[in-house]
Parts: sequence; structure tokens; C-alpha cells
Amino acid sequence: MQTLYISQQGCSVSLCQEQLLVKQKDNVCQQVQLPLIEQVLVFGQSQVTTQALRACLKRNIPILYLSRMGQCHGRLLPMPQGYRQLARYQSELSEDTRLSVAKAIVQAKLRNSRVLLQRQARQRSKESITAAVQQLESLIIGASKASSNQALMGVEGAGAASYFSVLGDCLVNPEFKFTERSRRPPTDPVNALLSFGYQLLWNHLYSLIEAQNLDPYDACLHQGTRKHAALVLTL
Repeated sequence: MQTLYISQQGCSVSLCQEQLLVKQKDNVCQQVQLPLIEQVLVFGQSQVTTQALRACLKRNIPILYLSRMGQCHGRLLPMPQGYRQLARYQSELSEDTRLSVAKAIVQAKLRNSRVLLQRQARQRSKESITAAVQQLESLIIGASKASSNQALMGVEGAGAASYFSVLGDCLVNPEFKFTERSRRPPTDPVNALLSFGYQLLWNHLYSLIEAQNLDPYDACLHQGTRKHAALVLTL
């Protein structure tokens, strides 16, 4: 997907024939041909002219407005795409399909955790990291056999506990110590960095899900609320 990111502050996006011109004051920062664009993301304090908006809508190019930190405020959609066909397909998925998708996501997370720890084990040769790798391998098999979302979330939670139990052993800077994951509030610099990174990732995923006309509150693993988008949390 060709995405135009307007991340510099104080920019203006205007239309020039079949191109979008991104300017900062009198300087042209970028020129992009409209046929090459599939979506536009505007971060912070930048403006899009009415002519550019109309040109994007005519070509079915959605425009997302975000804060400087990536929080999605909303999006502008052409009328034919405004009815969330994909979101309706989401709501019609069978329970078996939802469980199958959830298993694939959890197994992918566990595999990624295992790969990262395997790399650390080769560098540090610590028994604790090796034991966590073996436990993750067992949990990957367990995830494939889970018969319900509750059982699968139990496997996912065990995998997270195993991963975080040895994360401190992977850190080489003595000023960054990590013993356990704490969220509200973070109790040390490492947890603060983790929470900050998760929030940035949350904002980015929410925007990408919205851009694909999916419902961020309908997921196959977690249950959403009015304040918590389940699909973003799952991913």
C-alpha cells in the first residue's frame, strides 16, 4: 500500500493537476502523483485544501487525521467506502473461524517471543533463557490444541509470563533493571519504556485498522468495550 505520511508540522497539502503538493511555508517538501496513493495520514498541525480533499475522495483515497503521537482522531471517506462492508463480514464470522484466527495470532506471538529469546540465549548462554525458550515451544503446541478462547488466552498469558520472566536477563545496561511487568503505573524505567512503546503501537494499529474499513472493536480473541478496541488489543 502506498501511504502518504504528512508528519512534519505546519505543512499544507494542495492539488496541482494530478499531483498532491506538500509544502512547508513556500518550500515544496514532496510531490506525489494521485494514482500512486492509496491513503493519506495527516499528523498534528497540518492542513489539506478542499481541492485536494475532493481529488482524494474522487479516487477513493481515505484521509486519516492523527495527533502528533499517532492517536487517530477520525478519517474522511468517499461515500462508496463508508458502509464498512468488511466490518459486516467480521461480525458474521463463525465461532470456529474466530478461534482459528485467534490461534494463528497467539502462535505467531509465541513464535516471535521464542525467536527473540533464542537469539539472546546464543549470546549469553543463560539457563533461565534456555528454559523459557523450551516453555514457549511447549506453549506453541498448546495453543494449537486450545478448544476455546478462554483456554487460548490462558496459553497466551503463560507465554507472556515466561517471556517477561527472563527479559531482565537480556538487558546488558546495569542501569536498566527489570524484574516483572508492571503497567498502572509503570514502576521502573524499563516498564515505562514498554508502556510508551505499546501506546505508540496501539495508536498506529488503530489507524491502520480504520484505514482498511475494519471494525477495531470486533476481534477474534479479546472482547472489546466502548473504551478498549479489541482488535487493536489482540494484534
